[in-house]
Amino acid sequence: MDLEEPPERERRILALERRGFSGPGAKERAVREELGLAPVRYYQLLNALLDDPRALAFDPVTVNRLRRIRESRRAER
Repeated sequence: MDLEEPPERERRILALERRGFSGPGAKERAVREELGLAPVRYYQLLNALLDDPRALAFDPVTVNRLRRIRESRRAER
């Protein structure tokens, strides 16, 4: 089965997640400036993206890393 790539905005979200950020607020600033999204909306979209098979096929390393982080945070609750 050949899945199409995720839409442009979702690819840009994954690209932002691959980057490292230097200090507090740097990631949120990049989200606002580069994607034009409020951080809350960004994290909503990112969470949904982690369950999208297109995202997993497009960038399995990033998606699987973020899924592990999400699961460990859920287990802590």
